[in-house]
Amino acid sequence: MTLVMKFGGTSVGSADAMRETAALILRTKETWNSVVVVASGMGSKPVKVTDLLLQGAYAAVDGDEQSYSRVAEQLREIHFEAIDGLLEPEGERQKILAENNDFIDHYLALCEAVCVLGELSPRALDAIGGMGERMSVRILAAYLRQLGHEAEAIDATELIVTDSNFQNASPIFGQTQVKSSGVIQPLLEQDSIPIITGFIGSDTNGVTTTLGRGGSDYSASILGQTMKADEVWIWTDVDGVMSADPRFVSTARSIPILNYREVSELAYFGARVLHPKTMRPCVESNIPLRIKNTFNPDHPGTVILADDPGSNGAIKAVTAIKDLCLITVEGTGMVGVPGIAARTFGAVASSDVSVLLISQASSEQSICFSVPDGATEIVIDSLAGEFAGELERRDIDSIWAMRDVSIVTIVGSGMRGTPGISGRIFSSLGDHQVNVIAIAQGSSECSISIVVAAEDTGSAVSHIHELIAA
Repeated sequence: MTLVMKFGGTSVGSADAMRETAALILRTKETWNSVVVVASGMGSKPVKVTDLLLQGAYAAVDGDEQSYSRVAEQLREIHFEAIDGLLEPEGERQKILAENNDFIDHYLALCEAVCVLGELSPRALDAIGGMGERMSVRILAAYLRQLGHEAEAIDATELIVTDSNFQNASPIFGQTQVKSSGVIQPLLEQDSIPIITGFIGSDTNGVTTTLGRGGSDYSASILGQTMKADEVWIWTDVDGVMSADPRFVSTARSIPILNYREVSELAYFGARVLHPKTMRPCVESNIPLRIKNTFNPDHPGTVILADDPGSNGAIKAVTAIKDLCLITVEGTGMVGVPGIAARTFGAVASSDVSVLLISQASSEQSICFSVPDGATEIVIDSLAGEFAGELERRDIDSIWAMRDVSIVTIVGSGMRGTPGISGRIFSSLGDHQVNVIAIAQGSSECSISIVVAAEDTGSAVSHIHELIAA
Protein backbone atom coordinates (compact mmCIF):
# COMPACT_ATOMS: atom_id res chain seq x y z
CA MET A 1 0.00 0.00 0.00
CA THR A 2 1.53 3.29 -1.16
CA LEU A 3 0.27 6.73 -0.18
CA VAL A 4 1.46 10.06 -1.59
CA MET A 5 0.92 12.97 0.82
CA LYS A 6 1.32 16.57 -0.29
CA PHE A 7 1.68 19.38 2.25
CA GLY A 8 1.04 22.99 1.26
CA GLY A 9 2.89 26.09 2.37
CA THR A 10 0.88 26.64 5.55
CA SER A 11 1.58 23.03 6.58
CA VAL A 12 5.33 23.74 6.54
CA GLY A 13 5.07 27.47 7.24
CA SER A 14 6.77 27.52 10.64
CA ALA A 15 8.57 25.31 13.14
CA ASP A 16 5.27 24.53 14.88
CA ALA A 17 3.55 23.71 11.58
CA MET A 18 6.42 21.41 10.53
CA ARG A 19 6.28 19.71 13.92
CA GLU A 20 2.59 18.94 13.42
CA THR A 21 3.20 17.86 9.83
CA ALA A 22 5.94 15.45 10.92
CA ALA A 23 3.58 13.97 13.50
CA LEU A 24 0.94 13.48 10.80
CA ILE A 25 3.44 11.77 8.52
CA LEU A 26 4.55 9.36 11.23
CA ARG A 27 1.01 8.64 12.41
CA THR A 28 -0.08 7.92 8.83
CA LYS A 29 2.93 5.71 8.21
CA GLU A 30 1.74 3.39 10.97
CA THR A 31 -1.20 2.31 8.78
CA TRP A 32 0.40 2.55 5.31
CA ASN A 33 3.30 0.41 4.16
CA SER A 34 4.91 3.17 2.12
CA VAL A 35 4.52 6.94 2.42
CA VAL A 36 5.87 9.45 -0.11
CA VAL A 37 5.77 13.12 0.96
CA VAL A 38 5.63 16.15 -1.37
CA ALA A 39 6.12 19.59 0.23
CA SER A 40 5.71 23.18 -0.87
CA GLY A 41 7.94 26.08 0.10
CA MET A 42 7.28 27.65 3.49
CA GLY A 43 4.21 29.82 3.43
CA SER A 44 2.07 31.38 6.12
CA LYS A 45 -0.05 34.50 5.99
CA PRO A 46 0.97 37.13 5.09
CA VAL A 47 4.43 35.89 4.01
CA LYS A 48 4.93 33.16 1.43
CA VAL A 49 8.47 32.21 0.49
CA THR A 50 7.71 31.73 -3.22
CA ASP A 51 6.11 35.19 -3.34
CA LEU A 52 9.18 36.65 -1.66
CA LEU A 53 11.55 34.93 -4.10
CA LEU A 54 9.65 36.31 -7.08
CA GLN A 55 9.28 39.73 -5.48
CA GLY A 56 13.06 39.94 -5.22
CA ALA A 57 13.49 38.75 -8.82
CA TYR A 58 11.19 41.47 -10.16
CA ALA A 59 13.01 44.06 -8.03
CA ALA A 60 16.28 42.85 -9.56
CA VAL A 61 15.11 43.33 -13.14
CA ASP A 62 14.11 46.89 -12.18
CA GLY A 63 17.63 47.47 -10.87
CA ASP A 64 16.49 47.68 -7.24
CA GLU A 65 19.44 46.00 -5.50
CA GLN A 66 18.33 47.15 -2.07
CA SER A 67 14.96 45.37 -2.33
CA TYR A 68 16.23 41.97 -3.45
CA SER A 69 19.00 42.11 -0.83
CA ARG A 70 16.36 42.83 1.80
CA VAL A 71 14.30 39.86 0.54
CA ALA A 72 17.35 37.61 0.89
CA GLU A 73 17.78 38.63 4.51
CA GLN A 74 14.09 38.04 5.16
CA LEU A 75 14.42 34.56 3.66
CA ARG A 76 17.39 33.83 5.95
CA GLU A 77 15.35 34.92 8.99
CA ILE A 78 12.31 32.82 8.06
CA HIS A 79 14.29 29.64 7.49
CA PHE A 80 16.67 30.17 10.41
CA GLU A 81 13.69 30.60 12.74
CA ALA A 82 12.26 27.26 11.56
CA ILE A 83 15.63 25.49 11.79
CA ASP A 84 16.32 26.95 15.23
CA GLY A 85 12.88 25.91 16.46
CA LEU A 86 13.15 22.33 15.20
CA LEU A 87 16.72 21.08 15.07
CA GLU A 88 18.96 20.46 18.06
CA PRO A 89 22.43 22.10 18.11
CA GLU A 90 24.21 18.78 18.54
CA GLY A 91 22.35 17.30 15.56
CA GLU A 92 21.98 18.54 11.98
CA ARG A 93 21.19 22.18 12.75
CA GLN A 94 24.43 23.63 11.40
CA LYS A 95 24.44 21.40 8.33
CA ILE A 96 20.89 22.31 7.32
CA LEU A 97 21.49 25.97 8.13
CA ALA A 98 24.54 25.96 5.85
CA GLU A 99 22.59 24.27 3.03
CA ASN A 100 19.81 26.85 3.30
CA ASN A 101 22.31 29.70 3.34
CA ASP A 102 23.89 28.27 0.18
CA PHE A 103 20.51 28.39 -1.56
CA ILE A 104 19.97 31.99 -0.51
CA ASP A 105 23.49 32.94 -1.63
CA HIS A 106 22.69 31.35 -5.00
CA TYR A 107 19.42 33.30 -5.07
CA LEU A 108 21.35 36.52 -4.52
CA ALA A 109 23.77 35.61 -7.32
CA LEU A 110 20.87 34.99 -9.71
CA CYS A 111 19.26 38.29 -8.74
CA GLU A 112 22.54 40.09 -9.29
CA ALA A 113 22.80 38.55 -12.78
CA VAL A 114 19.22 39.59 -13.55
CA CYS A 115 20.00 43.09 -12.30
CA VAL A 116 23.12 43.41 -14.48
CA LEU A 117 21.41 42.04 -17.60
CA GLY A 118 18.15 43.89 -17.01
CA GLU A 119 16.31 40.78 -18.18
CA LEU A 120 14.17 38.25 -16.31
CA SER A 121 13.43 35.28 -18.57
CA PRO A 122 10.89 32.53 -17.82
CA ARG A 123 13.85 30.16 -17.37
CA ALA A 124 15.36 32.47 -14.73
CA LEU A 125 11.98 32.79 -12.99
CA ASP A 126 11.77 29.00 -12.71
CA ALA A 127 15.30 28.76 -11.31
CA ILE A 128 14.47 31.41 -8.71
CA GLY A 129 10.85 30.53 -7.91
CA GLY A 130 11.53 26.87 -7.06
CA MET A 131 14.10 27.49 -4.33
CA GLY A 132 11.58 27.62 -1.48
CA GLU A 133 10.68 23.95 -1.86
CA ARG A 134 14.35 22.96 -1.87
CA MET A 135 14.87 24.64 1.48
CA SER A 136 11.70 23.42 3.19
CA VAL A 137 12.16 19.71 2.33
CA ARG A 138 15.65 19.69 3.81
CA ILE A 139 14.39 21.10 7.10
CA LEU A 140 11.47 18.66 7.31
CA ALA A 141 13.58 15.61 6.42
CA ALA A 142 16.22 16.56 9.00
CA TYR A 143 13.56 16.91 11.69
CA LEU A 144 12.17 13.46 10.90
CA ARG A 145 15.67 12.01 11.17
CA GLN A 146 16.08 13.77 14.51
CA LEU A 147 12.93 11.94 15.66
CA GLY A 148 14.64 8.68 14.79
CA HIS A 149 13.09 7.92 11.39
CA GLU A 150 14.83 7.45 8.07
CA ALA A 151 13.97 10.31 5.73
CA GLU A 152 15.64 11.83 2.69
CA ALA A 153 15.08 15.17 0.98
CA ILE A 154 14.87 14.85 -2.81
CA ASP A 155 14.72 17.56 -5.44
CA ALA A 156 12.02 16.73 -7.99
CA THR A 157 14.47 17.86 -10.67
CA GLU A 158 15.84 14.32 -10.25
CA LEU A 159 12.39 12.75 -10.73
CA ILE A 160 9.98 14.73 -12.88
CA VAL A 161 11.04 15.21 -16.49
CA THR A 162 9.16 17.94 -18.36
CA ASP A 163 9.14 19.85 -21.59
CA SER A 164 10.88 23.22 -21.75
CA ASN A 165 7.76 25.35 -21.38
CA PHE A 166 9.18 27.36 -18.49
CA GLN A 167 6.65 28.66 -15.93
CA ASN A 168 4.07 26.06 -16.96
CA ALA A 169 5.89 22.87 -17.88
CA SER A 170 4.17 19.58 -18.70
CA PRO A 171 5.55 16.22 -17.53
CA ILE A 172 6.94 13.62 -19.88
CA PHE A 173 5.39 10.60 -18.23
CA GLY A 174 7.55 7.76 -19.55
CA GLN A 175 10.85 9.34 -18.54
CA THR A 176 9.36 10.54 -15.25
CA GLN A 177 8.20 7.03 -14.37
CA VAL A 178 11.64 5.54 -14.98
CA LYS A 179 13.48 8.19 -12.96
CA SER A 180 10.95 8.32 -10.11
CA SER A 181 10.82 4.55 -9.66
CA GLY A 182 14.60 4.34 -9.75
CA VAL A 183 15.02 6.90 -6.97
CA ILE A 184 11.94 6.46 -4.77
CA GLN A 185 11.39 2.70 -4.77
CA PRO A 186 14.77 1.80 -3.19
CA LEU A 187 14.08 4.29 -0.39
CA LEU A 188 10.66 2.80 0.31
CA GLU A 189 12.17 -0.66 0.39
CA GLN A 190 14.58 0.61 3.08
CA ASP A 191 11.58 1.96 5.07
CA SER A 192 12.77 5.51 4.44
CA ILE A 193 10.40 8.44 3.87
CA PRO A 194 11.13 10.42 0.70
CA ILE A 195 10.48 14.16 1.24
CA ILE A 196 10.18 15.59 -2.28
CA THR A 197 9.98 19.14 -3.56
CA GLY A 198 6.68 20.09 -5.14
CA PHE A 199 6.26 22.57 -7.99
CA ILE A 200 9.54 21.88 -9.80
CA GLY A 201 10.96 19.45 -12.35
CA SER A 202 13.62 19.61 -15.03
CA ASP A 203 13.56 19.42 -18.81
CA THR A 204 15.41 16.84 -20.86
CA ASN A 205 18.54 19.01 -20.66
CA GLY A 206 18.41 19.04 -16.85
CA VAL A 207 17.31 22.69 -16.64
CA THR A 208 14.93 23.49 -13.75
CA THR A 209 11.31 24.04 -14.75
CA THR A 210 8.13 24.69 -12.77
CA LEU A 211 4.64 23.24 -13.21
CA GLY A 212 2.87 26.57 -12.69
CA ARG A 213 1.85 28.30 -9.48
CA GLY A 214 0.11 25.84 -7.17
CA GLY A 215 1.90 23.05 -9.00
CA SER A 216 2.85 21.11 -5.87
CA ASP A 217 -0.58 19.44 -6.01
CA TYR A 218 0.23 18.46 -9.58
CA SER A 219 3.61 17.10 -8.48
CA ALA A 220 1.87 14.84 -5.98
CA SER A 221 -0.55 13.39 -8.50
CA ILE A 222 2.23 12.89 -11.08
CA LEU A 223 4.25 10.94 -8.52
CA GLY A 224 1.12 9.08 -7.43
CA GLN A 225 0.66 7.92 -11.00
CA THR A 226 4.30 6.99 -11.56
CA MET A 227 4.50 5.10 -8.24
CA LYS A 228 1.11 3.40 -8.79
CA ALA A 229 -0.07 4.82 -5.47
CA ASP A 230 -3.26 3.58 -3.85
CA GLU A 231 -4.28 7.12 -2.87
CA VAL A 232 -3.04 10.71 -3.05
CA TRP A 233 -3.77 13.03 -0.12
CA ILE A 234 -3.53 16.81 -0.44
CA TRP A 235 -3.08 18.39 2.99
CA THR A 236 -4.09 22.02 3.17
CA ASP A 237 -5.64 24.45 5.67
CA VAL A 238 -9.35 23.74 5.00
CA ASP A 239 -11.58 20.72 5.70
CA GLY A 240 -11.67 19.54 2.09
CA VAL A 241 -13.52 21.09 -0.84
CA MET A 242 -16.13 23.51 0.46
CA SER A 243 -19.67 23.90 -0.84
CA ALA A 244 -19.01 27.65 -1.30
CA ASP A 245 -16.43 30.27 -0.49
CA PRO A 246 -16.78 30.90 3.28
CA ARG A 247 -16.15 34.59 2.61
CA PHE A 248 -19.51 34.69 0.81
CA VAL A 249 -21.36 31.98 2.73
CA SER A 250 -20.87 31.50 6.46
CA THR A 251 -22.71 28.15 6.33
CA ALA A 252 -20.39 26.64 3.70
CA ARG A 253 -19.38 23.10 4.59
CA SER A 254 -17.05 20.37 3.45
CA ILE A 255 -18.33 18.11 0.66
CA PRO A 256 -17.71 14.44 1.58
CA ILE A 257 -17.49 13.03 -1.97
CA LEU A 258 -16.97 14.56 -5.41
CA ASN A 259 -16.27 12.93 -8.74
CA TYR A 260 -13.45 14.01 -11.03
CA ARG A 261 -15.71 15.95 -13.37
CA GLU A 262 -17.28 17.93 -10.53
CA VAL A 263 -13.98 18.89 -8.97
CA SER A 264 -12.57 19.80 -12.40
CA GLU A 265 -15.46 22.22 -12.87
CA LEU A 266 -14.87 23.69 -9.41
CA ALA A 267 -11.14 24.08 -10.02
CA TYR A 268 -11.74 25.75 -13.38
CA PHE A 269 -14.42 28.08 -12.09
CA GLY A 270 -12.65 29.62 -9.16
CA ALA A 271 -12.32 27.08 -6.34
CA ARG A 272 -8.78 27.41 -4.99
CA VAL A 273 -8.39 24.05 -3.27
CA LEU A 274 -6.76 22.21 -6.18
CA HIS A 275 -4.41 23.05 -9.02
CA PRO A 276 -6.53 22.58 -12.18
CA LYS A 277 -4.18 19.96 -13.66
CA THR A 278 -4.00 17.87 -10.50
CA MET A 279 -6.84 15.53 -11.37
CA ARG A 280 -5.53 14.30 -14.71
CA PRO A 281 -2.91 11.78 -13.52
CA CYS A 282 -5.36 10.48 -10.91
CA VAL A 283 -8.14 10.16 -13.50
CA GLU A 284 -5.87 8.29 -15.89
CA SER A 285 -4.83 5.82 -13.18
CA ASN A 286 -8.13 5.77 -11.24
CA ILE A 287 -6.42 6.89 -8.02
CA PRO A 288 -8.66 8.36 -5.26
CA LEU A 289 -7.61 11.89 -4.34
CA ARG A 290 -8.37 13.15 -0.83
CA ILE A 291 -8.28 16.73 0.47
CA LYS A 292 -7.55 16.99 4.22
CA ASN A 293 -6.82 19.70 6.77
CA THR A 294 -3.39 19.63 8.41
CA PHE A 295 -4.79 21.56 11.38
CA ASN A 296 -7.87 19.33 11.76
CA PRO A 297 -6.47 15.93 10.73
CA ASP A 298 -9.32 13.85 12.18
CA HIS A 299 -11.79 15.45 9.77
CA PRO A 300 -12.37 13.07 6.83
CA GLY A 301 -12.14 15.91 4.30
CA THR A 302 -13.24 15.36 0.71
CA VAL A 303 -12.49 12.26 -1.33
CA ILE A 304 -12.50 12.60 -5.11
CA LEU A 305 -13.41 9.46 -7.05
CA ALA A 306 -13.96 8.54 -10.69
CA ASP A 307 -17.68 8.24 -9.93
CA ASP A 308 -19.84 9.10 -6.95
CA PRO A 309 -22.30 6.22 -6.60
CA GLY A 310 -24.38 8.22 -4.14
CA SER A 311 -24.86 11.24 -6.40
CA ASN A 312 -28.55 12.02 -6.93
CA GLY A 313 -28.34 14.97 -9.29
CA ALA A 314 -28.58 17.60 -6.56
CA ILE A 315 -26.49 20.77 -6.28
CA LYS A 316 -23.24 20.11 -4.43
CA ALA A 317 -21.39 23.43 -4.62
CA VAL A 318 -21.49 26.96 -5.96
CA THR A 319 -18.44 29.02 -6.79
CA ALA A 320 -17.58 32.34 -8.45
CA ILE A 321 -14.92 34.07 -10.50
CA LYS A 322 -14.82 37.85 -10.15
CA ASP A 323 -13.08 40.67 -12.05
CA LEU A 324 -14.37 39.69 -15.48
CA CYS A 325 -15.94 41.47 -18.42
CA LEU A 326 -18.54 40.23 -20.90
CA ILE A 327 -17.74 41.05 -24.53
CA THR A 328 -20.51 40.98 -27.14
CA VAL A 329 -20.21 40.83 -30.93
CA GLU A 330 -23.60 41.55 -32.50
CA GLY A 331 -25.22 42.41 -35.80
CA THR A 332 -28.07 41.30 -38.06
CA GLY A 333 -25.55 40.60 -40.81
CA MET A 334 -24.08 37.76 -38.75
CA VAL A 335 -27.13 35.53 -39.17
CA GLY A 336 -26.29 32.39 -41.13
CA VAL A 337 -22.78 33.58 -42.05
CA PRO A 338 -20.31 30.69 -41.67
CA GLY A 339 -17.08 31.27 -39.77
CA ILE A 340 -18.08 34.23 -37.58
CA ALA A 341 -17.58 32.29 -34.34
CA ALA A 342 -14.30 30.80 -35.56
CA ARG A 343 -12.96 34.23 -36.52
CA THR A 344 -14.16 35.71 -33.21
CA PHE A 345 -12.33 33.20 -31.06
CA GLY A 346 -9.35 33.13 -33.40
CA ALA A 347 -8.95 36.86 -32.75
CA VAL A 348 -9.22 36.28 -29.00
CA ALA A 349 -6.67 33.46 -29.15
CA SER A 350 -4.24 35.68 -31.07
CA SER A 351 -4.41 38.05 -28.09
CA ASP A 352 -3.27 35.17 -25.83
CA VAL A 353 -6.43 35.53 -23.72
CA SER A 354 -8.46 32.64 -22.29
CA VAL A 355 -12.25 32.62 -22.71
CA LEU A 356 -14.07 31.46 -19.57
CA LEU A 357 -17.67 31.30 -20.79
CA ILE A 358 -19.50 31.52 -24.13
CA SER A 359 -23.19 32.19 -24.80
CA GLN A 360 -24.82 32.54 -28.24
CA ALA A 361 -28.43 33.27 -29.11
CA SER A 362 -30.14 30.78 -31.43
CA SER A 363 -30.83 33.65 -33.84
CA GLU A 364 -27.05 33.92 -34.37
CA GLN A 365 -27.33 37.72 -34.11
CA SER A 366 -24.90 37.90 -31.21
CA ILE A 367 -22.10 36.06 -29.49
CA CYS A 368 -21.03 36.98 -25.98
CA PHE A 369 -18.15 35.62 -23.95
CA SER A 370 -16.27 36.45 -20.78
CA VAL A 371 -12.58 37.22 -20.35
CA PRO A 372 -10.52 38.64 -17.45
CA ASP A 373 -11.28 42.33 -17.00
CA GLY A 374 -7.66 43.35 -17.57
CA ALA A 375 -7.77 41.89 -21.09
CA THR A 376 -10.81 43.88 -22.26
CA GLU A 377 -9.06 46.48 -24.40
CA ILE A 378 -6.66 44.10 -26.13
CA VAL A 379 -9.50 41.72 -27.03
CA ILE A 380 -11.78 44.45 -28.37
CA ASP A 381 -8.92 45.91 -30.42
CA SER A 382 -8.17 42.48 -31.87
CA LEU A 383 -11.84 41.89 -32.74
CA ALA A 384 -12.14 45.35 -34.29
CA GLY A 385 -9.19 44.54 -36.52
CA GLU A 386 -10.54 41.13 -37.50
CA PHE A 387 -14.01 42.48 -38.36
CA ALA A 388 -13.04 45.87 -39.79
CA GLY A 389 -14.81 45.11 -43.09
CA GLU A 390 -17.97 43.82 -41.43
CA LEU A 391 -18.11 46.85 -39.14
CA GLU A 392 -17.74 49.19 -42.09
CA ARG A 393 -20.54 47.40 -44.01
CA ARG A 394 -22.69 47.26 -40.84
CA ASP A 395 -22.88 43.45 -41.06
CA ILE A 396 -21.66 43.69 -37.48
CA ASP A 397 -23.29 46.56 -35.63
CA SER A 398 -21.04 46.73 -32.60
CA ILE A 399 -18.40 45.08 -30.46
CA TRP A 400 -18.78 46.15 -26.85
CA ALA A 401 -17.96 45.17 -23.30
CA MET A 402 -19.86 45.01 -20.03
CA ARG A 403 -17.32 45.32 -17.26
CA ASP A 404 -17.40 44.39 -13.58
CA VAL A 405 -19.18 41.08 -13.91
CA SER A 406 -18.72 37.65 -12.31
CA ILE A 407 -19.34 34.07 -13.35
CA VAL A 408 -21.27 32.07 -10.77
CA THR A 409 -21.13 28.32 -11.39
CA ILE A 410 -23.42 25.72 -9.83
CA VAL A 411 -21.92 22.23 -9.72
CA GLY A 412 -23.52 18.84 -9.14
CA SER A 413 -23.30 15.60 -11.06
CA GLY A 414 -26.44 14.76 -12.99
CA MET A 415 -28.15 18.15 -12.64
CA ARG A 416 -29.17 18.08 -16.28
CA GLY A 417 -31.26 14.97 -15.72
CA THR A 418 -32.93 16.29 -12.57
CA PRO A 419 -36.20 18.16 -13.24
CA GLY A 420 -36.60 21.56 -11.62
CA ILE A 421 -32.96 22.39 -10.77
CA SER A 422 -32.70 25.33 -13.19
CA GLY A 423 -36.13 26.59 -12.21
CA ARG A 424 -35.23 26.63 -8.52
CA ILE A 425 -31.95 28.44 -9.23
CA PHE A 426 -33.50 31.21 -11.33
CA SER A 427 -36.54 31.57 -9.06
CA SER A 428 -34.25 32.09 -6.08
CA LEU A 429 -32.18 34.69 -7.92
CA GLY A 430 -35.29 36.50 -9.13
CA ASP A 431 -36.83 36.51 -5.65
CA HIS A 432 -33.70 38.27 -4.38
CA GLN A 433 -33.44 40.80 -7.22
CA VAL A 434 -30.32 39.30 -8.79
CA ASN A 435 -30.32 39.91 -12.54
CA VAL A 436 -28.86 37.16 -14.73
CA ILE A 437 -26.96 38.70 -17.65
CA ALA A 438 -25.97 35.51 -19.49
CA ILE A 439 -26.31 31.74 -19.09
CA ALA A 440 -24.15 28.83 -20.27
CA GLN A 441 -24.82 25.12 -19.86
CA GLY A 442 -23.02 22.64 -22.05
CA SER A 443 -23.72 18.97 -22.59
CA SER A 444 -21.92 18.28 -19.31
CA GLU A 445 -24.39 17.17 -16.68
CA CYS A 446 -22.63 18.77 -13.77
CA SER A 447 -22.50 22.56 -14.14
CA ILE A 448 -24.60 25.59 -14.95
CA SER A 449 -22.84 28.95 -15.25
CA ILE A 450 -24.45 32.37 -15.08
CA VAL A 451 -23.07 35.88 -15.41
CA VAL A 452 -24.11 38.52 -12.87
CA ALA A 453 -23.00 42.03 -12.02
CA ALA A 454 -20.01 42.11 -9.66
CA GLU A 455 -22.04 43.69 -6.86
CA ASP A 456 -24.51 40.78 -7.00
CA THR A 457 -21.87 38.05 -6.68
CA GLY A 458 -22.14 37.51 -2.93
CA SER A 459 -25.94 37.54 -2.99
CA ALA A 460 -26.10 35.10 -5.91
CA VAL A 461 -23.69 32.63 -4.32
CA SER A 462 -25.37 32.86 -0.92
CA HIS A 463 -28.93 32.33 -2.16
CA ILE A 464 -28.00 29.49 -4.53
CA HIS A 465 -26.12 27.84 -1.69
CA GLU A 466 -29.33 27.80 0.34
CA LEU A 467 -30.74 25.39 -2.25
CA ILE A 468 -28.11 22.77 -1.39
CA ALA A 469 -29.75 22.04 1.95
CA ALA A 470 -33.26 22.61 0.65
